[in-house]
Amino acid sequence: MAKKSLIAREKKRKKLEEKFYLIRRYPTKEMSKGGSLSESWEIQGKLEALPRNSAPTRLHRRCFLTGRPRANVRDFGLSGHILREMVHICLLPGATRSSW
Repeated sequence: MAKKSLIAREKKRKKLEEKFYLIRRYPTKEMSKGGSLSESWEIQGKLEALPRNSAPTRLHRRCFLTGRPRANVRDFGLSGHILREMVHICLLPGATRSSW
C-alpha cells in the first residue's frame, strides 16, 4: 500500500492539471505554429509562469486499489499483481488467465 501523502500529492497534481489544461494548451499550439524567436520566448515565459505540478508529464499512473506506482495495466487501472489475483479468483469479467 502506498503512503497516503503520495496518493494525496498525485490527486493534487491531477486537480492542478485539469485546472490549467486549457491555459497550458493554447501557448503550446502557438509555439508549434512557428513564428519569430521573440514570440516563442514570450510564449515560453507564459508557460514557465504556470505551476510546475500543472504539467501533464508530472502525473503518474497508480493502481486505484493499492496506490502502487509501478507495473500498471492501463485498461484496468490496476497493478500487475493485483490484476493477476483478481483474474485468478474471477472478479474481472471477460479476463482469462493465459495458458499455452
